[in-house]
Amino acid sequence: MSLRNRELVSLVVVGVVVGFGFASVYIARQEVVNSASLSYGLFFLGLYLVAHLIARMTVPNADPYLLPMAGLLTGIGLTEIYRLDENDAFKQGLWIVIGLGAFAATLFLLREDFRKLESYKYLFGLGAIALLLLPSVPGLGDTVNGARLWVDVGPLHFQPGELAKILLIVFLAGYLREKREVLAQFRLKDLGPLFLIWGAAMLVLVVTNDLGGGLLYFGIFLAMLYVATAQVWFVVAGSFLFVGGAAAVYSAIPRVQERVQIWLDPWKDAYGDGYQTVQSQYSIANGGFGGTGFGQGTFTDSAGHQLIPYVNTDFIYSALAQELGLIGICAFLLVYMLFAARGFRIALLAQDGFSKLLAVGLTFAFTLQAFIIIGGILRIIPLTGITLPFVSYGGSSIVANFVLLAGLLLVSDRANEGARA
Repeated sequence: MSLRNRELVSLVVVGVVVGFGFASVYIARQEVVNSASLSYGLFFLGLYLVAHLIARMTVPNADPYLLPMAGLLTGIGLTEIYRLDENDAFKQGLWIVIGLGAFAATLFLLREDFRKLESYKYLFGLGAIALLLLPSVPGLGDTVNGARLWVDVGPLHFQPGELAKILLIVFLAGYLREKREVLAQFRLKDLGPLFLIWGAAMLVLVVTNDLGGGLLYFGIFLAMLYVATAQVWFVVAGSFLFVGGAAAVYSAIPRVQERVQIWLDPWKDAYGDGYQTVQSQYSIANGGFGGTGFGQGTFTDSAGHQLIPYVNTDFIYSALAQELGLIGICAFLLVYMLFAARGFRIALLAQDGFSKLLAVGLTFAFTLQAFIIIGGILRIIPLTGITLPFVSYGGSSIVANFVLLAGLLLVSDRANEGARA
C-alpha cells in the first residue's frame, strides 16, 4: 500500500472514531443519536480528506501517519470542547478550518524547496522577537491571568508567541547548521548572535510574564544547540543557567512565587489560589480506570458554575482524564508519543543539516509544549499557562501547530524522496 493510501485509510478510521465521540456526547445529553452528530463526524472527515488531497499533490512521499494523528487529536479536542461549551466548539471548528488553510498554504508555497528559508534566517529571528514584543505595545497588548500574551487588532484576538515559536526554530536551524562546527569550539564571536537572539526572546517573555513560553523557548534553544554540536557541556551549562535564572525570576516576580507555592502545596489554599489545581486533581481521580464516558463527566456544580476555571483551555487534559479514565488517557498520551517518534524519525532520515535541525526543532517544540502543560496539571512541574497542542481551545495555537505539521511533512517528503532515488 502506498504512503498516501495508508494516510487515507488512517483518516477514515479517525473520522469514524470522532463520529462515535460526537454520538456519545449526544446520547449523554439527549439519549438519542440524531443526524447532527453524524453530520459533525462527516464534516470533520471531509476537512481532513481535503487536507489529504493537498498532501497527495504537494508532499506525496511524506510520512503517512502525522496527519491522521493530528486529526485524531483535533477531533478529541473538538469533541471535548463541544461537550463543555457548544459556542466554543463552533469557534474552534472555524479555527481548525483556518489552520488547515494555513497548512495548505505552507505546503503549496514551500513544496519546491523549503530549504530556501535558510537564506532568510536572520529575518526570521528578528521577526520572532518583533512578534514577541507585540503584546507589550500600548493599545495592542491584552493581559489575561497575569500574562501579557494577547494582541487585539480589530476583531482579531490572538497570541503572536505561537507563530514566533515557528520563526525562531527556522532561525536556529539555519544559524546552527552554518555555525555548528565553530560553535563546538566555543568561539564567543560565533556564539554572540545566537545568544543575542535568545537573550532578547527571554527578556521579552519575562517582561510579558509568559513563563510557560519562556520555558518552552529555553528548552527548544538548548535541545537544538545540543543536537547541532553534540556537546554535552552545552546541556550542563544550560542547566546551570536555567537554575540561576529560575532563582532570579522567583525572587523578582510574585506570580512565579505563587505558582511554585501552589505546585508544592495546592491544598494549603484549596479555595483560593490552589482552587484550580485541586479541582483538576479531583477531576482526574474521578475518572478512575475506565472513565465516566464522553458527556458523563462532572464539570459544573448544582448552580451551573464551572468547577474548573478555564477547563477548555489550560485544563482540558483534566476533563479528558475524567471522561476517558486512566486507560483512555494513556492511549491519548500515546498519540503524542507516536507523533514525537515519527517526527524524530523524519530528522534521522533527512539528508542535510538544515532539514535535520528543522525537524528536530519542530518535533521537540511540539513534544515539550505537551509536557509542560500536562506536567503542570499533574504537578510534575509548576503549572504554566500554555496550550495542549491540537486539543486546547484557542485559534493561535491551532494555526501554529498546523504550520508546524506542514513543516514536518515537507522535510519528510524530501527525505523519503532522496532515500528512494
